[in-house]
Amino acid sequence: MIMPLAFQPEDGETLNVLCIGAHSDDIEIGCGGTILRLAEDYSIDVTWVVLGASGRRRQEAQGSVSDFLKSASNTSVKITEFRNSYFPYDGKEIKEYIETVKSTCNPDIIFSHHGEDLHQDHRFVAELTWNSFRDHLILEYEIPKYDGGIGSPNFFVPLSEETYQRKIDLIMKYFESQKSRSWFTPDTFKAMLRIRGIECNSPSGYAEAYYSRKIVV
Repeated sequence: MIMPLAFQPEDGETLNVLCIGAHSDDIEIGCGGTILRLAEDYSIDVTWVVLGASGRRRQEAQGSVSDFLKSASNTSVKITEFRNSYFPYDGKEIKEYIETVKSTCNPDIIFSHHGEDLHQDHRFVAELTWNSFRDHLILEYEIPKYDGGIGSPNFFVPLSEETYQRKIDLIMKYFESQKSRSWFTPDTFKAMLRIRGIECNSPSGYAEAYYSRKIVV
């Protein structure tokens, strides 16, 4: 039997959430359904950090986050323009920026990239997240991609049909620039959610999944 854990904050308290993404659609793809569910269930304050988004990609990120965080109690959105695909080479500046983010929030939960992601930017952001936040619950999300690298996560968040469908609809609505990519389709996102739903026996059949190195209860 699987013993469920809950994000439940103390009565009357707000859940503080930090989301970190390398690129403008990473947070939405990786943990968008979980954010929607948390906003439905609790009072949440969200700090949403996109490290590499400029031009059209920045506009897409701004539009998307406004919808994903519509039900959040308070939000702080930070979008910067570090060079895509060059994160490991611009590491000093990116690390300094993440340290400034750390000084502005005290998250109960952090959503960031998976440390074994095959995209160099994703992997580097995961490393910096653990460097800066050493005493926090960090859940590492997954991104489907041409490179592969899908693994066996150990933390699951079941999603209702309404929630997972809204996640997919919002991603397809806001990230028009990515629709030329062969993998960027509703059925890709639904398939990932379905596989993870099977693995955790989700009531709806769908779930998001994460890699967690440390959990203290």
